[in-house]
Amino acid sequence: MASLLDFVSLLMLLSSACTEEPDPAQENVSPVINMKLDPRKKMLTWNNRRNVTWQECKIDTPPSSPTRLIPQVKDNDTYFCIFPNCVLHRGALLTINVTVDGDVFQHELAFHNSGKEGSRAINFSCLIYNIRFMNCSWMPGPAAPADVQYHLYAWTSMYEDDEVECPHYLFGSTGTHVGCHFDTLAEPKSTDNYFFLVNGTSQETAIQFLDFTPFKATEMEKYNPPANLTVSYNGSHHVVRWDNPETRFDISSHILCYELDFQIKGSSSKRDPVFQRGSDKNVYLIPSSAARAENTFRVRVKYAYKDLWSDWSGTLHFGLPEPDFRGPPVALVGLVVGAAALLITVLMFLCTRFSLRQKLFPPVPQVKREVTGMFVFLPEVSWDNDHPPPGSQEPEDILMVEETPSSASGQAEMGSAPHGSKNVPPEGRALAV
Repeated sequence: MASLLDFVSLLMLLSSACTEEPDPAQENVSPVINMKLDPRKKMLTWNNRRNVTWQECKIDTPPSSPTRLIPQVKDNDTYFCIFPNCVLHRGALLTINVTVDGDVFQHELAFHNSGKEGSRAINFSCLIYNIRFMNCSWMPGPAAPADVQYHLYAWTSMYEDDEVECPHYLFGSTGTHVGCHFDTLAEPKSTDNYFFLVNGTSQETAIQFLDFTPFKATEMEKYNPPANLTVSYNGSHHVVRWDNPETRFDISSHILCYELDFQIKGSSSKRDPVFQRGSDKNVYLIPSSAARAENTFRVRVKYAYKDLWSDWSGTLHFGLPEPDFRGPPVALVGLVVGAAALLITVLMFLCTRFSLRQKLFPPVPQVKREVTGMFVFLPEVSWDNDHPPPGSQEPEDILMVEETPSSASGQAEMGSAPHGSKNVPPEGRALAV
């Protein structure tokens, strides 16, 4: 019986021990344990050793405003928060606030970017071009040692392990990595984001890393210039048309912005550019009054909310339309007439200068009237002992007056007078002596 009483007393003592109030010192301890930060993925993780009724995580990254999130939980009862839009290279303070049975606990973790101040890379930028290529560039920090070497890492998801290092580095004059070329990008998605991290190494000192907010892929693309630039004339306006550029992502034309550059060749003043949204038709009208003899037109495009312009398209040259003539062109007729006039002028000059006119155009010979007069029939007269026959007239002396002053030519013309007559001219005024 005594043994039974002792056994009951033992059970009562054990029951009393199990129902005792918890130790007040144990209640004042934060339930948060194993608080860690992955700076590459910007993921804060921790565990709770007691059940909590409420919790939140917060990050302070001056000069930015604090960011607060509600934690998520993994399968192994690990809680986590991801801060993709925060940068850590300037340092950060992370805080976890939890509530347990009405009591609030706070746990903090200070993060510092270890390394020499001013050694991290600067002036970082990336762009996608020609649909499937991507280039990134940066410069060494102002306080970076001479032997610094930078390394670039990129990934597209905060939840998947797809981080890759730069496949093709670009080198500066000292052999330092200052850029990277990606020649194989994954299949494009309009929701793609790119995450980048640049860290460095040196034999002299630790190098700080450089991180960024996510790069939205659709805003990183440098478009190709607009294609199929054409111009036509409708009688009153020059109508310029072009096609939208081919892009990596399937985007709406409403988020495109075009810059139109129309200039008058030879003009002393430059015309201001014209900006046109992609929601409008890809058409620009130029009045014929504004189009002089020679004009130029070119266009480029960008994402509407960024300043990453494409290269300029090829320059289009045009002017006022030619008049529609049914005969030969006026310019051709004028050219022929001018050439003929020039030829005639040259020939006249040569004729005058070298007396070629008489050689090229000799006078046409004509029959002299004096020569025809020599063939007038004269009757024959027979003389008898130096006396003329009865009934004949006494010979007369004839004086001929020439119409030309040349006596030599006159004598030559009179040399064929008939026998028995003196100085008988064929024609002319005769004077009796």
